[in-house]
Amino acid sequence: MISGTTWVPRGFAAEFPTQYELDDGELDRISKLAQLRLDDALEDLEDAHEDDAGEVEGDFEDRDGVEDKFVIDVTADEKMKEEVEPKSQAVDIDDDLKEYDLENYDAETATEEGSLSMFSNIKSLAYYRSTDEDPYIVLPKSKDGQPIDDIDEEEREELQILDTDSLLLVTKTEDNLSHMEVYVYEESEANLYVHHDILLPSFPLCVEWLDVRVGRTRTADNQQGNFAAIGTFEPIIEIWNLDVIDEMYPDAILGNTSPHSEVMPDDEPIVKAKKGKKKKAKKIHSKQKANDKFHVDAVLALSSNRLHRNLLASGSADKTIKLWDLSTLNCARSYSFHDDKVCSLAWHPEEGTVLLTGSYDRTVVASDMRLPDTQYRRWGVDTDVESAKWDSHDTNYFYVSTEGGRVYYFDARNASSSPAKAKPVWTLQAHDSEVSTFDVNKHVKGLIATGSTDQQVKLWNISPTGPSMITSRDMGVGKVFSVSWLPDKDSARTLAVGGSNGVVQVWDTKTNGAVRMAADDEDIEDEDDEEEA
Repeated sequence: MISGTTWVPRGFAAEFPTQYELDDGELDRISKLAQLRLDDALEDLEDAHEDDAGEVEGDFEDRDGVEDKFVIDVTADEKMKEEVEPKSQAVDIDDDLKEYDLENYDAETATEEGSLSMFSNIKSLAYYRSTDEDPYIVLPKSKDGQPIDDIDEEEREELQILDTDSLLLVTKTEDNLSHMEVYVYEESEANLYVHHDILLPSFPLCVEWLDVRVGRTRTADNQQGNFAAIGTFEPIIEIWNLDVIDEMYPDAILGNTSPHSEVMPDDEPIVKAKKGKKKKAKKIHSKQKANDKFHVDAVLALSSNRLHRNLLASGSADKTIKLWDLSTLNCARSYSFHDDKVCSLAWHPEEGTVLLTGSYDRTVVASDMRLPDTQYRRWGVDTDVESAKWDSHDTNYFYVSTEGGRVYYFDARNASSSPAKAKPVWTLQAHDSEVSTFDVNKHVKGLIATGSTDQQVKLWNISPTGPSMITSRDMGVGKVFSVSWLPDKDSARTLAVGGSNGVVQVWDTKTNGAVRMAADDEDIEDEDDEEEA
């Protein structure tokens, strides 16, 4: 299935992504990361063996001295083999193969002078001292006149990303193997193909694109980057460099890199994972409480701050929200706004310190992250929140989709003392089942897309009088888990859709007449003027 999709704006990807190189420093770094995972795997294996040994020991205790039925009679097994495969048959087979002399098959045989054998006419072969003198060999040359490898040049051209190409990040799981596929979309040719992919350690739940360099590639001038942050069922966030191919380990990890680390909440006892106490230490970790340093459960949502580029917000099943400083890779602050899993995050497009959060506790919170935890506004909905996003065309409002198939439109300036009494501007019954995903078009005013587990993708026109459906389509992706508009203005009506069938589709909605008619006239004129210019 495809659990998430997100676009990379044009101009951020490197024209020629580099190949991953394993130098001494990188080898030392990944060795430490690999050792952490190996230790955890060995501990899990030891616990499993202890559990199995306990079960077997219990079985023997229940036998009350009865002879063990599980003991294998080796002598009887050998007798059975002799009966099935008589020795005479083996001798006959050897006699049939003797004529081929297989024992001396690889031995070199002497040949008479002038007879034909491998390399017997090597003296008659002619060759040139230099490949440049050979008229039958023509090697391509680089700008400096030096010959280059034709195969390498072809691979280089295949990996090239043009300025007109768009990148689409797709998190996917197939046959218990999770990875992120980096697609290239050529709009002029309507061509979508996988450029490269990245293996992931666990089922991916969310993906967010980062435009700043992170981890070991970060520099003092905080230059532009092209990275992806991924949240999974593990309580960590992995950050990968999209301009590197065949990378073995992430450039940075946010959170506790070892599930059995001695770093515990202040009110919890520290139990070292020594021999004989590993099982006890593991049980204590599984009961870890939410803390201010890292997540202790799955990461369900991520949101990058486009105004303060070094900030990344994460929401988790541990009911907390963490604010990460990408310059130090540390948790700057932790918040507890909700009583259940935090499943959606969205930074305000204009006020870089205001964060919108949605939770399974059926509430949405808007808070200034500089203020204490008690200073926030809350709104309530009928069922669990699936997603929450700001209206990019009027940032005083925001949308909320729910498990009940509804979409709410709230005014952020009007909050009630009780979440249950909060009144939306309007409510839309968009689908018959949960609205698992939706996206607001940033360039076409009033155009939003919703996706649902009913396998339908619907486009809506939001006008002052309320929403109206433009069109509906089954994209053939199964249950829809992700829809995302392309962020570039000249291709703003291009929509990516992914779902339970493990298929991603790109829909150019401007080919639909109803979409063109429903779009704002001023936006269409602006785009036409830019194209003419």
